[in-house]
Amino acid sequence: MSENLSVKKDTVAPESRDYKTQAEEYLAGWQRARADYQNLKKETERKIAEYLSAANKDLLHELLPLVDYFKHAFKHLPADLKTSEWVDGVRHIQSKLEQVLAYHGVKEMEVVGEKFDPKLHEAAGEVEGSGQEHGIILEELRTGFMLHDQVLQPARVKIAK
Repeated sequence: MSENLSVKKDTVAPESRDYKTQAEEYLAGWQRARADYQNLKKETERKIAEYLSAANKDLLHELLPLVDYFKHAFKHLPADLKTSEWVDGVRHIQSKLEQVLAYHGVKEMEVVGEKFDPKLHEAAGEVEGSGQEHGIILEELRTGFMLHDQVLQPARVKIAK
């Protein structure tokens, strides 16, 4: 009887081979589907991150004029209001805005005295007889900002001719 079992053990029915082949095909298909799903998931996450980054950039860009508005307002502040508590409160608002921008990676460009770079600056005029080398920034008309390593808003400047 043990002889009979060993013969049956070594003999595999053709249907069993078909099931094994079919199982391998199903496994390969499942693995491809899983890889496709993982790739789709990564691509979707990347697109969402890009969308959020663009939305964040747009929002930050809309806040930038406020920085200039505060600068111009305080530049032209009447002397009798400089010690006002109300003005101090407005300065705190300005400070908070600058903190929020800095938290999100926005940095103000320091441009006066620098060489004009069309990638970073927007020329709004030239000044003759300034005594400076041609292309040196003499005046900032609009503040420039960087978002990490990218120009968020170029500085609008006047340069020496």
